[in-house]
Amino acid sequence: MPPCRRVGGHVGAARAAAPVAAAVTAARRGGPFPWAMDGFVGRAAPRPAAQAGSALLPALHLPLLPPHLYRPATSHEYKLNFRKSKEACLSYIQDAMLQKQWKRAAEFLTFYIESLEKDFSTEYVGPSEMIWRIGTEILCHHSHSSMKEFNSFIEQMKTLGVKRYLKVCLEHAFHLLCNGRTDEAYQNLSLAESWRFGEQTTAQDKELKLIQAYRGLLDYYSWSKQKNVLLEYERGGFEDLSVEQEMHSSFRKAAVNLKEIIQIPGVWDLFVKCYVDLLEFYGDHDEARQVLSEYAYNSKFPANPNAHVYLYQFLKRHGEPKKSLISVLKILHDIVPSHELMIDFNIMLQKSKKRKKRRLGLEVIFAALDYAGWKENVKAWSCLARQVKQIIISEKHPDWIKQEWNSRKDWWPTFHFSRYLAKRNWQENESLAYEKAVVAGILLGKDCKYFKYVSHQGCKDQKKRFRTLKKFVNKHSSVYLRISGLSDSSV
Repeated sequence: MPPCRRVGGHVGAARAAAPVAAAVTAARRGGPFPWAMDGFVGRAAPRPAAQAGSALLPALHLPLLPPHLYRPATSHEYKLNFRKSKEACLSYIQDAMLQKQWKRAAEFLTFYIESLEKDFSTEYVGPSEMIWRIGTEILCHHSHSSMKEFNSFIEQMKTLGVKRYLKVCLEHAFHLLCNGRTDEAYQNLSLAESWRFGEQTTAQDKELKLIQAYRGLLDYYSWSKQKNVLLEYERGGFEDLSVEQEMHSSFRKAAVNLKEIIQIPGVWDLFVKCYVDLLEFYGDHDEARQVLSEYAYNSKFPANPNAHVYLYQFLKRHGEPKKSLISVLKILHDIVPSHELMIDFNIMLQKSKKRKKRRLGLEVIFAALDYAGWKENVKAWSCLARQVKQIIISEKHPDWIKQEWNSRKDWWPTFHFSRYLAKRNWQENESLAYEKAVVAGILLGKDCKYFKYVSHQGCKDQKKRFRTLKKFVNKHSSVYLRISGLSDSSV
């Protein structure tokens, strides 16, 4: 690992970005990077002939730059214009990046770096993070950049950016992982974990924890691969003690780092899932449950729907009673009423013998269908249709339906039950159209546009269940009157 030393001033920043600048410089000289100067509007114009007193000329004459960026200037004029020139150049870089013109962005970044080398102002500006961010983005997206160039650039950024050394290391590891270089990423994380630089090490304690956590994640990945190999051997009737020992070694290393990171308040979904997987494999279910409960219920952690999902899935896998499952899903409902598990929640509540839970089930499914993502969910409409039919047939608690409908009667008809939706639902999904027609007929009566269209189409196609539906709605029209607050005389 290269020694971490502070490279001060603009010259250091420019040198650290050498892989980006060198690519363009090589292109100017006919080197191996002809892509760099193939700019947005064609090749760069040739530089004017050298003149006496023109030592302050920028090294590169780029298209579209304002004249004061490349015209001959006195030292005094250069100092006055430098800040404006730098801001203009950064604006051009931003514009090129937003338009995904990576070649053009590389040209302007090269100009920016070379300008820093010629800055004679006394004010210190540390541009290393800016060059790191911009240079990384360009190298990640440029069609002709290579892993070798990226690695060279990032290593110099590590040397220059002592104050953000571990952040750069993390980004380097992510880039390696995205390119399938798992072993290199692990090696880089291990080196970063051993990095020490006086007070800067303490100042980057959070980043160091992340380094350790991601190394633990890669240890888990190694454990998972070895576990699969071992299971294959066992199915074939073979044994391999070396693989088993290596797997246990990976488990120990992964468990230590993963356990440490998930104790820090934060959102650690992936790390928690991996740690619980390790614990479950070795049969430590009590520890796994404690970890998930702490992650879900500890008030020091931010509200996180996934924490409750993971706990619910764990409890369900291990056959916990429905009371525990309902308790977890109740909290999830309060946080995200549109979560896909609300169907499971509604089904469990409907089957309960307790009136309070059945009432909650109706509330849950109505709330879910308030969201556009559920508009065409057949299961959700089936759950609602089944429950409102049960209420009507039993003639118990129609007030439950009325209470839910009162807050929705002004917007659900347009949102769910228009004639346009009836036609589209019928053409695309007959089952969806049927379930929605049941609800529409009960909530809005037999004259509802949605119900009339769907029941008419169903009866025309000689579908028995649609004829039965029509009779059911006509028979229970008094329920619609009570729900809507109308009386027989007002109709």
